Amino acid sequence: MPGPPRRPALQRLWRGVRRARLPLGLVLLLGALLAWCGLSQPDVGRLRDHNPETTALIELRREQGKLPKGFPPLTRAWVPLGRIPRLLQRAVVLAEDAAFWQHDGVDWHEVEAAARTNLREGRVVRGASTISQQLVKNLYLSPRRSYLRKLEEWYLVDRLEEELPKARILELYLNCIEWGPGIYGVGPASRAYFGKAPAALGLDEMARLAAVIPRPLRLSPVRRSAELVRRSEVVLARLEAAGFASAEEHQAALAAIQACCGPPSAPPPEQAERPLPDSGPPPTPEPAAPD
Repeated sequence: MPGPPRRPALQRLWRGVRRARLPLGLVLLLGALLAWCGLSQPDVGRLRDHNPETTALIELRREQGKLPKGFPPLTRAWVPLGRIPRLLQRAVVLAEDAAFWQHDGVDWHEVEAAARTNLREGRVVRGASTISQQLVKNLYLSPRRSYLRKLEEWYLVDRLEEELPKARILELYLNCIEWGPGIYGVGPASRAYFGKAPAALGLDEMARLAAVIPRPLRLSPVRRSAELVRRSEVVLARLEAAGFASAEEHQAALAAIQACCGPPSAPPPEQAERPLPDSGPPPTPEPAAPD
């Protein structure tokens, strides 16, 4: 049976503020900020049946001069969730927000675990942003960090989870996030990196796409990188542990990733030390053996 209806977002947040037993002045300030959130924030409900043409992050990149003139709207290459392989959806969810289908927008267990880890290390080494939080940041918010921005994010995530089903949130996320320089959405990412539609991706390619999401401007799914291989291996291990890939599929995909993106092997010492011929061009390396 469905649970009781959720209270309106502002009412839920206000009840949380009151229960926190904060000083009266701070309670009044937070109350005013919550009221401001309710009056000034975008209409999240419009996303139920409207695909956004741009995001706050895309507009920031445009202002920074990092996008070409005439950069197309997101809607031009939008891929409905039904045309995105379930395995790719699962890879992204397991990589970014394993509790996505269970939480209400914020994974408090992960927040607590991240806080403990970061306090122990003395620096931020673990994040706790859910898919819903990442989507809100991409769509609406600036990258600046402040308590007011966090309150905006909290409010918008609550509205997002109230207004939209989880499947729609995932579709929006996959079609809006940054996958590389000037690459937004899973359709353009699949074609830019692998020359094919998402439906034609192999398991190794799906794992690599999921692996670059946290650092899309630093990592590429087609360049050699020990970090990419490590992150891809984590994605594959989680897929196998969840029963979405077999051990054989895991190992085959990992071998393909290591072959194309692992650090190049050092040549044998005798080959590295052998001088070039005295005359003529250097020898042409043999082509790589086919897979």
